[in-house]
Amino acid sequence: MTGFTPVYTPIHDHAEELAKAEAGVAKLRAERNDRWYPKFHIASDGGWINDPNGLTFYKGRWHVFYQLHPYGTQWGSCHWGHVSSEDMLTWRREPIAFAPSLEQEKDGVFSGSAIVGDDGKLRFYYTGHRWANGHDGSDGEWQVQMLAEPNDDNLTTVTKRGMVVDCPREKVWSHFRDPKVFKADGTWYMVFGVSSADKRGQMWLYTSEDMVEWTFKRVLFQHPDPDVFMLECPDFFPVTDKDGNEKWVIGFSAMGSKAHGFMNRNVNNAGYMIGTWVPGEEFKPETEFRLWDCGHNFYAPQSFTAPDGRQIMYGWLSPFVQPIPMEQDGWCGNLTLPREITLGDDGDIHTAPVAEMAGLREQTFDHGEITLGVNGEQVISDDAEAVEIEMTIDLKGSTAERAGLRVHATPDGSYTSVAYDDQIGRVVIDRAANALGDRGYRAAPLSPAELAADELKLRVYVDRGCVEVYVNDGSQALSSYSFPTAGPRAVKLVAESGTLHVTSLKLHHMKSLGLEG
Repeated sequence: MTGFTPVYTPIHDHAEELAKAEAGVAKLRAERNDRWYPKFHIASDGGWINDPNGLTFYKGRWHVFYQLHPYGTQWGSCHWGHVSSEDMLTWRREPIAFAPSLEQEKDGVFSGSAIVGDDGKLRFYYTGHRWANGHDGSDGEWQVQMLAEPNDDNLTTVTKRGMVVDCPREKVWSHFRDPKVFKADGTWYMVFGVSSADKRGQMWLYTSEDMVEWTFKRVLFQHPDPDVFMLECPDFFPVTDKDGNEKWVIGFSAMGSKAHGFMNRNVNNAGYMIGTWVPGEEFKPETEFRLWDCGHNFYAPQSFTAPDGRQIMYGWLSPFVQPIPMEQDGWCGNLTLPREITLGDDGDIHTAPVAEMAGLREQTFDHGEITLGVNGEQVISDDAEAVEIEMTIDLKGSTAERAGLRVHATPDGSYTSVAYDDQIGRVVIDRAANALGDRGYRAAPLSPAELAADELKLRVYVDRGCVEVYVNDGSQALSSYSFPTAGPRAVKLVAESGTLHVTSLKLHHMKSLGLEG
């Protein structure tokens, strides 16, 4: 220990603020409408959620924390909600973990991560948020990095230690947040996102010997696009290629990126670059910026290393664009399924649902091989509230311009399309036929090798109000909200302007995570 003392300035009693937050969530829960409330995705009991935080496996349990506004269904003063599980299949709600109670975080306990130190103890690092002028964001933000420690093995309560990294405000335009802590070559590192004084999106690197006193090392990475002014929710971890060579993945949520073609269609866009890094030096990218997920509603992912070595990521299905009908239902927002991050033989990142997700299947219907004629249609399920669909399309034996599924197909003719579009060579989620919420479509590219292949594999997860699609074992993913209208929610297999040959199709009904009550 160096004798460094974190800055700790209480202004509220933390236990009292947590009790108020629990009461706020309970009030919204009492009014909650469950028509779109997820059955097998993590969501708050009530209120608004955004980024996943503090992901960890500790003392025999998986823990997921998340940004929570407990007093409304739109973004507001952020707290940390918390759920935990022994198996990633059945979850329980834990008490709200963090509420603003210190001067350094009086306007929000923002995003952060969890890490186990050499002593076996868990530590939370997060951002304390204040408005620079004391009341709103018109003059920017004042953000600092904070430390907290759990009081028990179940992580149900925490002790805040205070501020460990102050903001050098003369070098920062406004944003300075979202710490990720890891160890490499015997040194502890902290990275977080920064908007520099000249409004460039950067990631800064700090080092520590004791996990308490942190020293600025360097700018780890600056985004090459001058329009990108902030890199939120940064991530940084190693992966190994097929030849056993180590690569590093730098992930971030880019604010200010401009749309071009199929890229960056969302308000802000979460993605990654693959490259090399020598500990303590600058990250050297070897790829362009690539999207983690090509859907309408994916943002602010965070990953962590599981005890078995897997790199597991959760993302936030982000309802940025109005209309957002679930705002009227006492809750707003949910997380994605947990995904394992791997480096494929193609040299790119793949993300597929963790193996544990197969344990949510409770009833399977094997439809086998299906052939549809020109403009053919076949009902796969009359009412599919929460399902996973595994299907393989025979690309060489099909002539349809678009071929795939219509999910959330209701009696009024509304539906969401999940299909392979042969004209553009992409897998699409198309919400043009949605009656509620935002519309538009998103498209995930296929590589030349995938386009030349004989088949296309899709795994499609349909929950009450959202859809997740995984292409060819995770070479691409798409996550989007889909708000069906009243009545049965059918799933249909459809061929548009041509024929379709599916070599296999299974539909699995999915169990609940246990968070609905």
